[in-house]
Parts: sequence; structure tokens; C-alpha cells
Amino acid sequence: MVPKRRPSKLEDKESLTEEASKASKQPLSKKTKKSHIHNEVEENDNVFIKLLKTSGVILKTGESQNQLTVDQIVFQKKLFQTLRKHPSYPQIIEEFVSGLESYIEDQDSFRNCLLSCERLQDEEASMGASYSKSLIKLLLGIDILQPAIIKTLFEKLPEFLFENVNSDGLNMPRLIISQLKWLDRIVDGKDLTTKVMQLISIAPLYLQHDFVTSLPEILGDSQHGDVGKELSDLLMENTSLTVPILDVLTSLRLDPKLLSQVRQLVMGKLSSVSLDDLPVIIKFILHSVTATDALEVISELREKLDLQHFILPSWFHASQSKLKNKGRQSSSGNQENSGQDCVTLFFDVIKSAVRYEKIISEAWIKIFDIAILFIIYSTNTQVKKYVERVLRNKIRSGCFEEQLLQSTFCIHYVVLKDICPSILSLAQSFVHSLDQSIILFGSLLYKYAFNFFDTYCQQEVVGALVTHICSGNEAEVDTALDVLLELVVLNLSAMRLNAIFVKGILDYLDNMSPRQIRKLFYILSTLAFSKQHEASSHIQDDMHLVIRKQLSSTIVRYKLIGIIGAVTMAGIMAADRTRSSSLTQGRTDVSNEQYTQVTSLLQLVHSCSKQSPQASALYYDEFATLIQRGNLAPKALEWVGQTIFNDFQDAFVVDFCAFPEGDYPFPVKALYGLEEYSSRDGIAINLLPLLYSQDFAKDGGRMTSQESDQKLVSPLCLAPYFRLLRLCVEKQHNGSLEEIDGLLDCPIFLTDLEPGERLTSMSVKEHSFMCSLIFLTLNWFREVVNAFCRQTSPEMKGKVLTRLKHIVELQRILEKYLAVTPYYVPPLAHFDLETLDVTPITAAAISAKIRKQGKIGGRKRKADGSKTSSSDTLSKEDSSECVPTPSDRSQLEKEFKGKEEKPSVSLQNYRFFFRELDIEVFSILHCGLVTKFIFDTEMHTEATEVVQLQPPELLFLLEDLSQKLENMLIPSVARRIPFLKSKGHRNIGFSHLHQRSAQQIVHSVVQLLTPMCNHLENIHNYFQCLSAENQSVVDGPGMKVQEYHIMSSCYQRLLQIFHALFAWNGFFQPHCVHLLYSALEVLTNRLKQGEPDQALEELLSQSFNYLQNFSHSIPSFQCALYLIRLLMVILEKSTATKNKEKIASLAKQFLCRVWPSGEKEKSSISTEQLHTLLSIYLEHTDSVLKAIEEIAGVGVPELISSPKDGSSSTFPTLTRHTFVIFFRVMMAELEKTVKGLQAGTAADSQQIHEEKLLYWNMAVRDFSILINLIKVFDSRPVLHVCLKYGRLFVEAFLKQCMPLLDFSFRKHREDVLSLLETFQLDTRLLHHLCGHSKIHQDMKLTKHVPLLKKTLELLVCRVKAMLIFNNCREAFWLGNLKNRDLQGEEILSQNSQESTAEESEDNTTSQVSKSKATEDGEDEVSDGEKEQDSDESDDDSD
Repeated sequence: MVPKRRPSKLEDKESLTEEASKASKQPLSKKTKKSHIHNEVEENDNVFIKLLKTSGVILKTGESQNQLTVDQIVFQKKLFQTLRKHPSYPQIIEEFVSGLESYIEDQDSFRNCLLSCERLQDEEASMGASYSKSLIKLLLGIDILQPAIIKTLFEKLPEFLFENVNSDGLNMPRLIISQLKWLDRIVDGKDLTTKVMQLISIAPLYLQHDFVTSLPEILGDSQHGDVGKELSDLLMENTSLTVPILDVLTSLRLDPKLLSQVRQLVMGKLSSVSLDDLPVIIKFILHSVTATDALEVISELREKLDLQHFILPSWFHASQSKLKNKGRQSSSGNQENSGQDCVTLFFDVIKSAVRYEKIISEAWIKIFDIAILFIIYSTNTQVKKYVERVLRNKIRSGCFEEQLLQSTFCIHYVVLKDICPSILSLAQSFVHSLDQSIILFGSLLYKYAFNFFDTYCQQEVVGALVTHICSGNEAEVDTALDVLLELVVLNLSAMRLNAIFVKGILDYLDNMSPRQIRKLFYILSTLAFSKQHEASSHIQDDMHLVIRKQLSSTIVRYKLIGIIGAVTMAGIMAADRTRSSSLTQGRTDVSNEQYTQVTSLLQLVHSCSKQSPQASALYYDEFATLIQRGNLAPKALEWVGQTIFNDFQDAFVVDFCAFPEGDYPFPVKALYGLEEYSSRDGIAINLLPLLYSQDFAKDGGRMTSQESDQKLVSPLCLAPYFRLLRLCVEKQHNGSLEEIDGLLDCPIFLTDLEPGERLTSMSVKEHSFMCSLIFLTLNWFREVVNAFCRQTSPEMKGKVLTRLKHIVELQRILEKYLAVTPYYVPPLAHFDLETLDVTPITAAAISAKIRKQGKIGGRKRKADGSKTSSSDTLSKEDSSECVPTPSDRSQLEKEFKGKEEKPSVSLQNYRFFFRELDIEVFSILHCGLVTKFIFDTEMHTEATEVVQLQPPELLFLLEDLSQKLENMLIPSVARRIPFLKSKGHRNIGFSHLHQRSAQQIVHSVVQLLTPMCNHLENIHNYFQCLSAENQSVVDGPGMKVQEYHIMSSCYQRLLQIFHALFAWNGFFQPHCVHLLYSALEVLTNRLKQGEPDQALEELLSQSFNYLQNFSHSIPSFQCALYLIRLLMVILEKSTATKNKEKIASLAKQFLCRVWPSGEKEKSSISTEQLHTLLSIYLEHTDSVLKAIEEIAGVGVPELISSPKDGSSSTFPTLTRHTFVIFFRVMMAELEKTVKGLQAGTAADSQQIHEEKLLYWNMAVRDFSILINLIKVFDSRPVLHVCLKYGRLFVEAFLKQCMPLLDFSFRKHREDVLSLLETFQLDTRLLHHLCGHSKIHQDMKLTKHVPLLKKTLELLVCRVKAMLIFNNCREAFWLGNLKNRDLQGEEILSQNSQESTAEESEDNTTSQVSKSKATEDGEDEVSDGEKEQDSDESDDDSD
């Protein structure tokens, strides 16, 4: 039986009444019992009363209970036997019932019969229940009386239907119905059902509800079907009974079809039900689903169910305001509580369903409702991993928006609060991910859990974030700090309560980067110095103690941390007062107390750092960053401006006429001045004397008093100090730098830097001195360009371009010095903590290069007038994309041969030691290649000079911009730091860049797209003209090799920048989509001026066409690959597939192009790049098999017939040197293609079988062509590829093709046999290759042999199985294959020498069961076997 539902509230009330009655009667004494005798009913010859008294029941009048003198079971047994043995049976039954009817005509007597009886027997003698049943219920338990008594009750019940509740509080209809509940046996269930349903139809509404809910407790299982049908009919007639009827239907055992009908009826009404009724309705719907319709039902349920519409607007808005104020108070009181209870009950129903019903949880997961997924994740441990995987996939596919998650927490926070630990566990798992979108989702879970949940959950959130921060994982630390920072901004008061947890992070600063330390101190300072809050005073004290301790530390790292913390804290202290001031007084109204705190803290930092140049420089850089953000109070800014202006002038600036005198190793000259100075006017930067004094102090020599006064001023601080100065002036004068514009054109006290012939005669110390001098000069110029790049006057722009030219010239000179100073370590340019771990990688790189040159003959490379790169010396942190092609090196060698005896080095290895360029510097790209600037003197135009952004300067800017985008926009997964490698090195030199978000960087680059397109088109035209003049010959007449390669490098860098921009994965975030539209509109407008609001697909198509036009002028294979990648990135954002063919066509065009190469280099094409481009071609072409056949069947024969150093005429990129690349890619793509083909089945149509058979014929033909190439190209890499992919192809043949042959053999026998014959020759060659590998004992080859032989054995067995399946078993026979080499000659071994001539493969018919046959002849069927197959198959078919 189905377990019945628990008693209703009415029955609970009845039991309580019985217990109260029992409790009042239990302590009765014998006296009491006697006192009740006078209330006993007189017999008066009433059979009913007599029989009851004889059986053990004494009826009472008035309010006294009927008394039961024996046990209930004994009473029922006695009465039954008395009636059954009565002489007048069965007439006695009618008399007994008539006596009952007469007795209950009195309402009090009827009530007593319905209430429990009083038990008079001793407690020890009681063997029944602990409570007494009513007289009516005792009589209903007697089968011969039950039908008549039920009839009597239902005749009596209508009298009370419309009466009010009695004075004693009893409801007679409910009391009567309760007698029918939980009967041990029902004699006539059908009749009872009919009576109950008739009663329901005439009862008032409030009683109808009770009668319906009592049905499962009244009826037996056999009546469930009939009741279910009648209730379903009643449901359509009376919608007010929907809830009780559905509640009852879930407790009945019904036919699934009936449940489905009722469910459909309820589904139609779902949108109109009230929130109070929703839990019961949902419970019924979920109860009625089956495995076959679960997904459909829940899908429909989710479409029609939106909780937000059921929540009353007043409660919904109140909850929103309540969440903001955290007051948890609502103006709608009871209404809110009712709504909350209903929502809670609704989710409790779902929790119960998904916990115990697997089909329901799986259906909800497929429907993908985020709130339900959280509930399933928390309640059903068996599907936890599955739910997490589903969430990850949906996040990656972009199904989630932040607004969706926020609304989920806002609406369902009451329910989600209960599963807070599970949500935090999910967030922790997501933050551990490598995918940036999943990490973002995890951080949002933390954020909304803190914002919407209670104090306890907030504490758990902060604890989880602190755990992430202390984990040491860089990505986790960044994410957790960002979340904490956002929480501090959004909900400062709540975060202040958890400040003690955040403060504990100070113990884990050693493993944090400078950017992370800044964020941490910003968070702590905000918590400590938020205005007018005394509770934060203890945090302030702790912050001051920590910072003072760090500043006074003798360990450099801790001192630097103290500087970062102190400057960050000073910014918060000042910024708080500024914000609290009014708009009119904010510039001046700063309290003296606040001003004193800020200035004293900064003075403390200055005094603690002045002994260390590195600490001082870091202080200046941190301070400059603070000012750049605009967070410093105006009063403090004024104090800083006055101080640093005077200090900078005293430390580094001298009068031009005050020429330094002293015993310097080199003659001092004023160089790189942009204006002519008289002997009395002008200023200069005192660089060489300062550097010499510093080096002199290190050597312990004597110093003059003047020098001793300046001993603490290090030239290392020149660039950082100037950055601080110019930002201070910029803030004070609204962007104008007129006060310090003299520093842009003033000269520097240096010496002649061009080494000339004295390079070899200088000592190592002199080399190091000159290198340091150039590094400092370069960093000075870089900061000058940073400062003045945004000035709008033509004069300033011209001077900035000149400074750029000076930078490029100095880099060329620096390379010469570095080439002869291999172990030189430059002065620091970045002073973050990360630079403490930087080892002199330059020395190691140079040493590695020298060692490598000893092996390869010492190739050398000369600078091209700009920064150069060498693949031999690139550090691991740098991208290999920056490496010039071998043709670059060879051509430059040709041009500069004999001019240098030492190889030049790559400045990429020294990029840590150059000051960072600001993103604003790239506004110089707007200048174009030809711009006129007018230089005015004394307000009169004296001369006009043409200043151009020359290709070397353009390349310098593009290289830097490319590195910035690579660092900022490439996903962290793609640049995951290898094990045991310093994680900070990659970010050195990008500290200013990381002050901005990726979105801000992309916005800046989009603004530069127009000038970059101009440069791209100019370079395109340059190569177009060059191609027309010299037919693409690099060393043609009149060709400027250096200019050619610089322009080629510019072309490559521009394509790299475009690729990095459009490959950014943040474009489809809601707040960044407009950036994608803006970028695509720039490209689209280059073709034609389009409409303002075009669709995304149209913009992508036009941009694709624009970029495709550059394919004709691509100067190098590297540029070609970047153009292809760029077009692919554009194509990925589009849903159209028409451009896929263009990618394949373009890739083939590049493969068929003759690329320029040097005289000494075999090829200008990198093997990795060729592999990538060929893979792109085969992946995007319409027919991979035709493309492979064209290359292997046309290109390779041309290569074979060409001279030794020749190439294929159709595919010039296919040479003997690159053949292994082509072979590897073709084999891999062939295997990948056939592996993706679905295996044939017997259910497929004949046409499908023929198409697949034709496809496999082409695939095997291609495989045969490729496998036979090893007879000509038998190098080790080619054989390795053949063994590896040959086995994979045979495995794919077994899995995908053999099932097809099973069903195609009878109808296409000749085709199948031809296919097997061709494939047999190929596998035989693989067998020979295995023997060749063993003979040569090449471990790299032989490790593939066992797996390949096993696969070949499986093929033999599978072919036999196919023949047996087609009733051609006799057609299969097996012969022994001799071991042969690639040339087909027999390999002699001890076994083969002892074997007889009869064991040859042509005349041996060995058994398959022999191990010898399977060991030596595992290949498969022989040539003779195929002929036998054909002959005997014909016989069998006949």
C-alpha cells in the first residue's frame, strides 16, 4: 500500500481534544466514578443500549463521556459475537442501528458518541492504544455494522452543514468525517466513495476543502482511480478547490495518463494562481513527472513560471530598499512575511524534488535556471561536479550576464542565504579556474553574497577572500583583492566590521607584487581613515606601526613595501578630506590636522629613503602615480610642488655657462640641445659629472666638499624625479608644462658617445661607464617624451619627434657598447619589488649566445637604426614573434659586412632597464610620415623645418605598443607562467600600464586605429611600388636593404597590434561591445564612408574585405601569418561562413608565393610558422583530401625532380628542408579528417553508403601517396611521423571504415576489394618500416613499433570478421610476410636463416591460430589473398 498522508490539522485538534478529555478524567477516584452513575442512560428495552452495556460501553447523558469498561478490541469482539449469535440475526442489525438512530437524535448524545470514550479498566489491564476511540469509530470497526452506520452518518451529516460552530468549539461535520479516517477495513469502498463525493458537491467551500483533504485518509487504495477521475472533473468545475485537490492527488496512486491530463490543466492555469497556492501546485507538477516527460514538463514549467511576477510589488521594492540599507525592515509587514514564507515553501518543494528524484534534478540542470542550479549544487552531492561543469560551459559560452546574476540574488536572497556555504564553495572553485570569464563569475558570486546576505555570511565571504589572497597564486590574489576593493567602495560600513580579517593579510606581503600591495594598502587605508568613524582608530594605529616598522627596516624589500604603503595611505588621508569639502572650498579648505598628518608622513618616507637611491626613486614613482590619479589634497599638492621643484633644480640642473670642471675620464660636452644657447643663457642636465661622482664614491676615492654635498643625489633618480615634477606641474596648471618646457630642449652634459675606433681600446670599466651614461640618457629622453607628448603646439611636437629620433640613435650606439660588455648590469629603471629578483640575464644571454656561436660559426647581426632582435639572445619572457627572420640577418650582414667585428645584441633582453612609455605617447602616431612644424624665435618666424616621423621612430613606437598589448590583452591562460620561473618578470616595465583596465587600454588603441591604418596603407603602397620596380627581389638594383627591413618590421608590428586588439576576449562583455563597433567602423570607413548604424555582421564583412586587400603587398612570411591570424579573428566574431573559403584561398596563395631569402640561408620561413599556416589552409579548405592530394601528388613530384636546393614550382614553400613540415601536417590533418567521419550503419541509405565509400577511397589513396614518399624521403623525422600517424590512420580505418565495408561488401564488392588491396600495400610498407626501425635500433622510432604491430594484427582479424559476416569465410587465408627494409630487400635474421624456402609469402597457407603467423605476418592479407577473395566471392555469391 502507498503510505497514507499524516493526519490533518483537524485530526490533530481532535486528538488534542481527546487527550485533554483523557487528562481530565484519568485521576478520577472510585468516588468520582460513583458520582457519575446518576448520568447513566436508562435502558428502556432499547436493544442498542442493552447490547452496548453487555459488551462493555455505558452511555452517559449531558456532558459526561461514554464509559468503556473493557478494552476496545474486547468490546468490538463481544459486540460482534453477540450480534452474530443473536437468534434474530440479521434483523438484530437493523434493530441495533435503529436504536442508534433514535439515540443520536439528541445532539448532545450524538456529540458524546463522536467524542472519545472514558476508559474505566485498570491501567495494567489495558492492552490497547493509549487513547480511546469514540463510540461511532468503535462501531465502524465492526464489519457487519459498518455499511449501516456509514449510511446513518451521511444521512445525519447534512443537518450540520450550514450550522455555526457549537459553543464548545466543535465543528460537527468535521467531527463526523473524522470518524471515517484510518479505518482498519472498508467493507464497501465504492459506496463510501460515492457518498463522500456527493457530500463534497453540496458542502460549503470551507468544508469542501476539509473533506477533499481527508480523502486519502478515508479511502482505500482500490478507490484511488475512481476518486482521481472525479477529483479531476471537480477541478475543472471548481477552481477554488485547486490546491486541496492537487494536494490530494499527490497522495493517491493514479494512472499516469490521468496525472498527465490534470497536469496539463494545471499548467494552463499556472500564470493566474496566487503566490500562496504556488508551492502545492509545483509539488503536484513535480510529483506527476516521469522519466520520459520530465524535461518537457519542467521546460514548460520554467517558461510559465517567473517568481518575480508573483512577488507583490510593494514587497519587492521594499526588499530592494531593505538590501541597500541593511535595515531588514519593510513597510508591508505581514504581506512581506507571507510572501517570504511562500517563496521559502516553493523552494523547499524544489529542494525535496531535486534531492530525491534524479530525473527532476537532471531536467532542471538541462533547463538551466541559475537559482535552481545553486540549490541542486547544495542539496544533491551526487551531481555536484556535473552542475559545476554545466555552469562552466555556460559561462564560457556567454550565457551569463552580470545583471542576471544580480537579479537572481536580489529576488531569491532569502533562499540563497540558506545555501551560502555551497555558493562560497562554488565561487572558490571558479576563482581557481584558468578561464578569465569563469574567474569573473566567481568574483561576482563573492560580491553579491556579501551584498545580499547577513552578517555571518559576510564574514564568511571576507574569510574566503583572505584565503585566496594568502594562497600565493597571482591570479587568485588579483581577483580577491579586486573583489575586496569593490566591497569597500560599495559597502564600507559592513566591510569595516571585518577589517580585522583583512588586516591579517599584512603577514603575507612577501609573496605579493607591488600592484597587489598597493591595492591591499588602499583597502586598509580606506577602512582606517574613512571620515568620522572612531571605531577605525585602532586600524589607524596598526597601519602607522606597520609602515614605520617597514620604513625603518634595513632589508630593502621591506623598506620598499613601507614606501608603497605610506604613499598609498597618504593619498587616502588627503583624498578623504577633499571629498568631504564643498565644491567651492574643496581646493583650499583642508584641515590643519589632516595637512600635518599627510606632510609628516611624506617627510618620514623621504628621510627614510634618502640613503638609498632605489628607495628614493621608488618614492618618487609612487608619489607621481598618486598625483596622476588626482587623489592628493590641493594643499598637500602645493607643498609637494614647491619642495620637489627646488630640490630637482638643485640636484640635476645647472647653468649652461657653468661648465663642469674636473678630472673626468672623458671630455665633457653639452649634447642633444634643441636650441642654440649663448655662453650665459640656458640650462643643462648635469648627468656625466653626477654619474662619475657616484662611481668615484663607490671606488672609495676622495671627494671635494662640493661633491660631498651632492653625494646623496644619484643620477638614478633623475627620470623618476622628473616624472614627479612634471605631473605636479601638470596638475597645478591644468595640463600646461610651460614652467618646465626648458627641460625638453635643454642639452645634457655628456661626452662623445659614438665609439668609432676607440671601442676596442677602452677598458671594461670605461665600457660600463659609457653604457650607464647611455642608459640614463635614454631614460631621461623617455620621460621627456612621456611629459611633452600631449602638448599641442607645433614647436613642441617637433621637439618631441626629435627626442624620439635621439632615442633611436642612442639605442643603436648602445648596442655597440653592449656587444663588447657581456657581463654589464645596467642601472635600474623600475624600482618595484619585482626588480629585486631580476638577475643579470643579459650576461647569461650573451654567454649563451657566445657558446652557441662557437657551435654554429658565429653568425652576426647589425642594428638597423632601431631596436633589433636576435633569436639567439631573446630571453624567455619575450615573445618569439619579435624575432626577425633569418633573411633579415643575412641581408643586414651583407650590407654591413666588414664594418663590425663584434656581434650586436638584442635590447629586448634589457627592456627591464628602460623607463616605461605612457600610453599617451602613442598619440604621436597621429603625426603621420610627413608633417611640417614651424619654429618661432622671439615671436618671429625665422625658419621652417620639416620634421617627420621616420620609419625607425615609427618602428620604435609600434614595438612598444605591441608589447603593451601582448602583456595586457592576451588572456592569462595563454601566458601562464612556467613552473620554477619568476612570475614577476613579465610585468616589469608595465607598472603604469597596469594602473589602467584592459577596457581603457582598448579604448585608447581604438582611438589610434585611424593613424595606424594610415601607416599601414602607406607601407602597403611602399611595397607595392617596390614590387613593381624590383619584382620582389630584396637585393635588386637601388634597393635599400636597411629601409626594406625596417618597413617590413613596421608592417609586421602593425598586424600584430591589430591582431592583439581584435583577439581580445572582452569585446562581447556588455559594457565593451561599443568598442568593437567603433573599431570595426574605423576599418569599414577606410573602404567607403558607411552608414552610422550598421549591423555587426556587415561591419565584420567590410572589415574582412579591407584587411584582405593587404595580402598583395605582404613582404615576409611572418607578416603573411599575422594577416591570416587577424582575418581569422575577425571571422570568429561573425556567424557567416562565406569568408572561410577566403581564408583557405589566401593561405594557399601565401604557400604558393616565392618569399625573399638570403644567400646563405636555406629559407626565410620559420618551421613553426609554416606548420601553422599549412594547418590553417587544410582546416579551412572545402576538401582536405583534394588539397592533400594536390600537394602530395603535384608539389612533391616537382620537388623530387628539382635540383638539390630547389623547390616545388607549384608550392615554392615546399623544399627539401620544409618537406617534413608538409608531411607532418598532411598526415595529421588526414588522420583528423577521417577520424571525424561517422561510421556507417545498416540503417543508412544506399546513397550514404556510396558517398562514404567514395570518401574512404580518396582518403586511402591520399594515405597511399603519402606513405610511399618515405621511399624517397627517408630521414628520421619523416619516418617518425609515418609511424605515429600511420598507426592512428589504421585505427581510424578500423573504427570508422570497417563497419561501412560490412554493409557495402555485397553491393559494392569490386570497390571494397580495390580499397582493401590499396590499403594492404600501405600496411605492408608500414610493416617494412617497423623492420627498418628495429635494424637501425633508433629508440625514437622503435617505441612506436609495438602499438603499430598490434593495430595491424587487429586489422587482419577485422578483415576476416568482415568476410565471415558476408558469408565469404573461405576467401580469407593468411600468409607469412618476410621482414624487409624500405627498399624491399629481405632482412636476414637467425629465424629467417633457419626457415625453409616453403615459408615464403606466395605459397604458404598457415593457420590463423599459429602464433608465428600473427607475430611475423600481422600485417594482413597478401596480394594472392586479394585475388583469392575475388574468385571465391564470386563463387559464393552464385
